[in-house]
Amino acid sequence: MKLLSIRLCNFRQFYGKTPEIQLARGTYNTTVIHGNNGAGKTTILNGFTWVLYDKFTAAFASPQLLVNKRAIYEVKTGASVECWVEVVFEHDNLRYGVKRKCFACLDINGVVQYSQSQLFMLIGKEDGNWYHPLQQPEEIINQILPESLHHYFFFDGEHIEHIGRHSSNSSIAEDTKDLLGVKVLDRSIEHLKKAKKTLQDEIKELGDSDLKQLVTLQNKLEGDLQRVKEKEREIIGQIEEQEELKKLLTGKLLELRGAEDLKQLKMGLDNREKTLRLNLLEAKGNLKKHISGMGYLVFLPRVSDKLYTLVNDLRSRAQLPTGIKQEFILELLQRKRCICGNELEASGAAYEQVQGWISKSGIAEVEEAIIRLESQVMVLDKQVDEFWRQVDSLQSNVQKWRGELSRVENDLDNIRAKFREYPDEDIQGIQGQLDEIEERLKEGRLEQGGYKHHYDIKSKELEALNKQIERQKIKEEKQHLAQRRILAAQEAIERLIEVKRRLENQFRQSLESKVGEIFGQISFTPYIPRLGAEYQLRLVENTSGKASPVAASTGENQILSLSFIGAMIDRVREWRQKNNFVGVDSSTFPIVMDSPFGSLDEIYRRRVARSIPRLANQLVILVTKTQWRKEVEEEMNSYIGKIYVLSYYSSKTHCEEDSIVIDGQVYPLVRKSPNNFEYTEIVEVERF
Repeated sequence: MKLLSIRLCNFRQFYGKTPEIQLARGTYNTTVIHGNNGAGKTTILNGFTWVLYDKFTAAFASPQLLVNKRAIYEVKTGASVECWVEVVFEHDNLRYGVKRKCFACLDINGVVQYSQSQLFMLIGKEDGNWYHPLQQPEEIINQILPESLHHYFFFDGEHIEHIGRHSSNSSIAEDTKDLLGVKVLDRSIEHLKKAKKTLQDEIKELGDSDLKQLVTLQNKLEGDLQRVKEKEREIIGQIEEQEELKKLLTGKLLELRGAEDLKQLKMGLDNREKTLRLNLLEAKGNLKKHISGMGYLVFLPRVSDKLYTLVNDLRSRAQLPTGIKQEFILELLQRKRCICGNELEASGAAYEQVQGWISKSGIAEVEEAIIRLESQVMVLDKQVDEFWRQVDSLQSNVQKWRGELSRVENDLDNIRAKFREYPDEDIQGIQGQLDEIEERLKEGRLEQGGYKHHYDIKSKELEALNKQIERQKIKEEKQHLAQRRILAAQEAIERLIEVKRRLENQFRQSLESKVGEIFGQISFTPYIPRLGAEYQLRLVENTSGKASPVAASTGENQILSLSFIGAMIDRVREWRQKNNFVGVDSSTFPIVMDSPFGSLDEIYRRRVARSIPRLANQLVILVTKTQWRKEVEEEMNSYIGKIYVLSYYSSKTHCEEDSIVIDGQVYPLVRKSPNNFEYTEIVEVERF
């Protein structure tokens, strides 16, 4: 998972729609967000956890009060206010746009009423279009980064030390199974146990279904599907209208006088973008066609050495001799004369000796078949090497077009930005209308996705119901067949348990080693991290030659927990790379930390600041001015790609204003509100 951006609307301190927070990635992988206490740092952290998992951190006060107060009190009683958070991320070369939203309104008694939250998702593919997922959004997110692990990657740094302590409320051993992939073995074992129980029950007959009740339910489901489909068609019509309006405005923009160079450049880039998308689709199609047509070669065993060994062994044991053929010996016996000229009498010793050669002679057809088989095996070996060479070439083409497309998209974004700031008000106005249309199109597609998900769920329910209606009495298979299946299931369970035990032990030892390596780089104490069988983290000292437990401080537990997270990311990434078969490994993990330096002294602050940008592929840090001290800034400056400031507007009459200096520029942290409401604005720092 690679986080690209986050945007909020009427979410706690943030009134209205915020600017999109673009998150750093790549070489400069760190995003720093400055803000005073209460300005919204914890809100942004919980914006990630809410939209992805509908969860909040322990430090997030009153999680039931999400909607901005000013937005609620500015509308009429009974009118609803929308609150949402939108996160865009990338995974396996696909972009995912996820939005979770809810509504609130003020009732006639002055009480704020909230609705349930809804989650929407779109997937952006390399053809430039956004599609609705085939799975439920929650399932997709959990496959990429499981919910049970989210508190390792989105956390309050001042309370992270709990990861280093044994807790009855969570099991680190269970959580790491998700990331490692071992949990699939647990599920397999559980499924086999259920299958075994089902097999044991197969001697019983199933009763008839209540068809009348099932048919009534069928009619209700069909009516629900019809209503959902009609609503979806209505939204599709609205999207088509917006697309047509977008097309007309784009043409009008190009017809206006002014910005000729920009318009010509935009037209060229638009054409180039279309060409690149076609090239990318063609390259991916060629790769898929090649793998589907020749990929079977990879799964064939390397049979050549086995074949040659087998053939040579048969020849050495005279079971596949070469030289004299049976046809030649039979001809000698028929003529009754040996090749030496002697007569071969049927009852003579010479005749019997020549006749004995038949069992030692080769059959021409067999030898010819062996020769053909050896040739075919040699061709297969060459084809495997050629297959991989062609895969590398085709993948190179895909990466080439993908890189060029990314550059063209960035150029188009820059041109749109110039149109927004162009001196001609007509050009600015049309570009603004186009931006609004894009926003309405995105919201419409998300809403359409919600109805499509609902339709898919109901369709599956109807399909299952139809099968149930058509099903009659089912009798079980014979008892002896069921028993054989039970024994097979039990054997599979035992083997999977042993495989899981070995994998877990191997990974835990590797993880413990990496935790110790990272902890040693940060901590100046002689303590050694130990990881128990259930992944309990503890520190021991070995100065006396015997390991004994250490009563670790809060700061040491923070460092130990950070070391555990960094080690887990490193080892899982290494594990998946070793077991990755074809293509680019996608084991990338972000870390979003709120106040990571609060309780650490200067030495540890410097060492942690030096280490954390290397713990994950991407880092987002939310800090106060006092936490962003000299040593922290010095160590992290070379990793910073993006900087933002949260400017808090206080509703207090006598407000003590505050500011921060970044790259020589002054940015306000606290200001007096121009109205009676408190709120926060997000300001991007332009880096030189």
